[in-house]
Amino acid sequence: MSKPEATGRDPIGRAGGSAPQGTGAPPAVPAPAGPAARVPRRLRRVYALADFEDAARRHLPKPLFGYVAAATETRASFRDNRAVFDEIQFLPRVLTDVSRRSQETTLFGRRWAQPFGIAPMGVTALTAYRGDLALAQAAAQANLVDIMSGSSLIRLEEVVQVAPNTWFQAYLPNEPQRIAALVDRVAKAGFGTLVVTVDTAVVQNRENNLRVGFKTPLQPSFRLLWEGLTHPAWVTSTFLRTLLVHGMPHFENNFAERGEPLVSRKVDRDFAGREHLDWGDIARIRRQWTGNLVLKGILRPQDAQIAREHGVDGIIVSNHGGRQLDGAVSPMRMLPAVKAVAGDMTVMIDSGFRRGTDILKALALGAQYVFIGRPFNYAAAIGGEAGVRHAIAMLSAEIRADMGLLGINGLDELGPDLLHLGGSLRREIDRAC
Repeated sequence: MSKPEATGRDPIGRAGGSAPQGTGAPPAVPAPAGPAARVPRRLRRVYALADFEDAARRHLPKPLFGYVAAATETRASFRDNRAVFDEIQFLPRVLTDVSRRSQETTLFGRRWAQPFGIAPMGVTALTAYRGDLALAQAAAQANLVDIMSGSSLIRLEEVVQVAPNTWFQAYLPNEPQRIAALVDRVAKAGFGTLVVTVDTAVVQNRENNLRVGFKTPLQPSFRLLWEGLTHPAWVTSTFLRTLLVHGMPHFENNFAERGEPLVSRKVDRDFAGREHLDWGDIARIRRQWTGNLVLKGILRPQDAQIAREHGVDGIIVSNHGGRQLDGAVSPMRMLPAVKAVAGDMTVMIDSGFRRGTDILKALALGAQYVFIGRPFNYAAAIGGEAGVRHAIAMLSAEIRADMGLLGINGLDELGPDLLHLGGSLRREIDRAC
C-alpha cells in the first residue's frame, strides 16, 4: 500500500518537482475587515458569518436559498449542531503574554495559515458566478484548505489549475470500474488529497427541498419565472451570465466523464445507486490512490477504527450539516471518542460551525482542523471571491481575538483543561470514551 510522504513532494502531493511551497512561511492571511473604504460596499454591513445568510436570503431566489439552507425532515441534527456549543464554556487563563499569537496549523505535512477551511458544497456555480473558482481562489490566497465538491458544475481540472492545493471530494459512482476511472481522473488532474463522502448511501428525504420549490432537474415554471423577476441581481450576475459565457451547466465531476446538464431528466441517476458501497471499495481506492485519503461522514468510533485499519490518512467527523439522516448525533458530541481511537489519522470536523469560539472549542476537544460550508456559499453568492475573502478575514480576526482572551499564543496550547463541559455533555463524552 503506497502512501504519500510529506518530504520531497510538492504542495499538491506529487513526487518530485520544485520545493514544496508549504515548507516556508505561508502567504499572509487577509487583514481583518478594517475601514469601510477597503471593503466593497455590498459587504460593509457584514460583520459576522451569520450576516451573510441574511444577505443571501434577499439575493437568491427562494428555491436556491432554500436548497443551501435546508436540512432534513425536522432539522433536529441541524439544530443540535448549534446547540452543542452552548454546552461548552471556556476556562480562560489570565496574566499571560499573548503578543505572539499564531493560527498556523499543519495537515499532512503542509502548513496552513488558519485552523479552518471551506467544506465541499454542490452547485455553488448556481448560487454564485463561477462559485467553485471563487471559493478555491479565495482559499488559496488565504492559504487555507478548500474542498471542491464532486457535485460541482465546473470541471475539476479548471479549479486545480488555478488553486493547486485544493482537495477533491467524491461521491462514489455505482460501479467499481467507474470508481477507478474517477480516481484516475482526479490523480491525473493533480489533486493531492481525495475526500470520499461516506454518509450518502441513499438519497435523503427531499421533503424540505420540495417545500421551497427546489428540485433537479430544473424545470421551467411560472414560479421560477417569478423568482427570476423578483431577484434581478442574481439573474443578471449569475444565471444569465453563466448561460451566455459558458452555456447550460452540467454536473461535471461525479464521474470520469461529463455528467448530465441541470435540466436533464436523467440527472437524478447521477446521485443514486450507492446502496451497495462498502469497505471493500475503500480498500480498492487505497490501493489505487497514492495521495492523502480522507473519509468524510464518520460519527462512530468503530468506523474510525475500521478506516484506520484500511490505511485511511484522515477523517472528517460529520453529520453532513444535518442534511442526511435527521437525528444523527452532532459531530462535536462524538469528537473525543473518535479522536481516542484515531491513532495517527488526522481528525477533522464540520457541521454547524459559525464563530471563532466554535472552532477553538473543537480544537480543544481534539480536532485538528474545522470545515465550514453554508456561510462561505452565501459569501460567494453576494460578493464573489471578495465576499469569500471578507468571510475568511472576519473569522480569522475572531479567532485571533478569542485566542488572546483565552490566554494562548498557539493552537497547540488548546486542550480540555481550557473548557468547562455541561453535565449532560460531560456524561456523554465519558460514556463514549
